[in-house]
Amino acid sequence: MAFDRAHAEFLSTRHFPGLDGLRCLSVLLVVAYHVSGLHSGLLGRGYLGVSLFFAISGFLITTLLLRERDGHGRISLARFYGRRALRIFPLYYAVIAVYVVTVLILEKGVQEKAEFFGNLPAFLTYTSNWLVPLVPDKRIIFYFAWSLATEEQFYLIWPGVMRVARRWGAPAFMVLLLTVSLVAPWAVETGRLDDGPLWVRILASFSPAICLGCLAAYAVHSRVGFAWVYRVLGAQWCAPALLVLVMAAVSTDGTAFWLTALVMTALVVACCLRNDHWLMPLLTLAPVRYVGMISYGIYLMHMLALNTVRRALPEQGFTVYFLLTMALSVVGAGLSYRYFESRFLRIKQRLTLEPKAPASPVLEKHVQPAVTSRATASGAPASNPVP
Repeated sequence: MAFDRAHAEFLSTRHFPGLDGLRCLSVLLVVAYHVSGLHSGLLGRGYLGVSLFFAISGFLITTLLLRERDGHGRISLARFYGRRALRIFPLYYAVIAVYVVTVLILEKGVQEKAEFFGNLPAFLTYTSNWLVPLVPDKRIIFYFAWSLATEEQFYLIWPGVMRVARRWGAPAFMVLLLTVSLVAPWAVETGRLDDGPLWVRILASFSPAICLGCLAAYAVHSRVGFAWVYRVLGAQWCAPALLVLVMAAVSTDGTAFWLTALVMTALVVACCLRNDHWLMPLLTLAPVRYVGMISYGIYLMHMLALNTVRRALPEQGFTVYFLLTMALSVVGAGLSYRYFESRFLRIKQRLTLEPKAPASPVLEKHVQPAVTSRATASGAPASNPVP
């Protein structure tokens, strides 16, 4: 009965307040990685913050779609894609436009400029994770868009699978993707597959963290699955303990990528199972939540900010560059969120299906409301496609 009550509370929760705090952590790790230029240790492995973003997205999007299907009998693909487009596209293409102007005016490297415009079609079509190869220690303008491409491809495929698949068809499909996401990169790294062919790059681009987030959402959506997961991750101390494990995994060179993704997914779930875990006071601090709320904009703008700071203040240390880069990124993303993105978010809100009121007590079968990341009409991190 205790599990039933906890499950009922989970199903009726429309906003998971701890996730904005996790987004804040994610974007701090990524910015620190790009500022540091290191390739080992906590700063050098900060790129793994993207995996935390992926785990959050997989979990939230799948939860939203499951609740929409339960509450309305179907998943509206038109509304889903409309909401995603309104949240993702305006700022993304606005930032690309800024990059085009900046590269034309300020970029001195002839080769870098030519490569940027050669890669531009891939950036515009969210296919840079397939078509723009990463060359170690080589500067590739706007390369960080690979993670947004990975997420956009997930948004494109997964809702349709959930809509047409039978009861266990969608989770089975995601298990298959998870297997591919683990085996394909391993095969490339060990020389068993050549990463030249496009089909190999596509297979190697799947994210284990997104797959694990989706599967976790399915697990806790069901009564039996929730009870099992709650026994493992439901204690108040689990969230802070998992945060320590996440930071240890990120900091330790050689930690298996799949293990890091698994621990990050467990942290996301632990932060959503209950709102009184011991990490909640930290994750819900106003500055932390604000940075998490605008993390999409910070991610898109932080390299512009970093390059601006480096031009203005050459030969400074990590601390100066990191603090100034974050400050510029927060100001830019905050202004964008309030005066630019909010216009599209108001339209997006009209495409959100209102939850139907349950006709029976809360412990009986739920007609669940759709998840939103914020309870306000301004909207966004629940639909935040952060990398």
